[in-house]
Amino acid sequence: MGRKAHVPPRLQRGPFTVDEARHAGLNRWHLEGASWTRIGPSTYLWAGLSGEPMHQLVAAKRRLPSGAAFSGLTAAWLHGIDVVPCNPIEATVCEDAGVSARAGIAVRRSALSKADVVQVRGMPATSIVRTLGEVCARLSLVEAVVIADAALHDRRVKLHQLVAWAGANAGRRGARNLRRVLALVEPATESPMETRLRMVLVLGGLPRPKAQVSIHDRWRRFVGRPDLYYEQHRLGIEYDGRFHRDALAEDNRRQNRLLNAGVRLLRFTGADVLGNPDSVVSQVRAMLAEPHVNSASAGARGIPDDQFPATAGGRG
Repeated sequence: MGRKAHVPPRLQRGPFTVDEARHAGLNRWHLEGASWTRIGPSTYLWAGLSGEPMHQLVAAKRRLPSGAAFSGLTAAWLHGIDVVPCNPIEATVCEDAGVSARAGIAVRRSALSKADVVQVRGMPATSIVRTLGEVCARLSLVEAVVIADAALHDRRVKLHQLVAWAGANAGRRGARNLRRVLALVEPATESPMETRLRMVLVLGGLPRPKAQVSIHDRWRRFVGRPDLYYEQHRLGIEYDGRFHRDALAEDNRRQNRLLNAGVRLLRFTGADVLGNPDSVVSQVRAMLAEPHVNSASAGARGIPDDQFPATAGGRG
């Protein structure tokens, strides 16, 4: 049986340098073993911590000049957005910084005012507004809307702040893409796949559906909230990403209540949205083209929140 590698407790807390390893009683050749992961020039991490992005950022911060800030997707992750933060690590340095590149770090040069840099989780990062403005300007339209929807839904930023930033930075590269993103965002959206489903419909040439509309029956009882809703056609569209049996049973009960309230439903999975978007568009287009009852009695069913008096409550 092989001898267990010695892992000094002080080296289990986070990134360390070769010099720090020597002070802990290790030689450089010890760091070539499976217990250690090299995460930068002369910088290592105990393998038990190697899956933690924050430790990689701590190591990267040591290699950046004073005044630098994490930016792009790295900053978005620090601000709480569900993105991959370290592939690669992104950072912005002042225009006059004496840094051109760092292994494993995408370094950008740009002016950084005091308002542009904040401390997030103990790390310097571009502000949430600048971060989203820059990220949404360079990502694909769909993925940019996904990130903007998530930030707005979680109330990490307000739409008017992003609109103001876009206006103040109209000459930046990607400004046109950012304006398109801001015209398509929907803060009510509750998941990335719901955003992608909505974008499949919109980019497929269909009218833009409403999101998360609360539906009540003729007795004003809440019956459900479809992910997407075409009010005029009383057509609800759902992203089906739930697999647990209990969740499926509740989904079925909610679907029955919506159907009884006069709302038609279409459900799509990730395979539909990502693998066969043309079919999704075709099915929704066909449903929108079907004649639907528009009588007074039917109009009393499937009533969205915004058609009730202010006292009715509910979330749109």
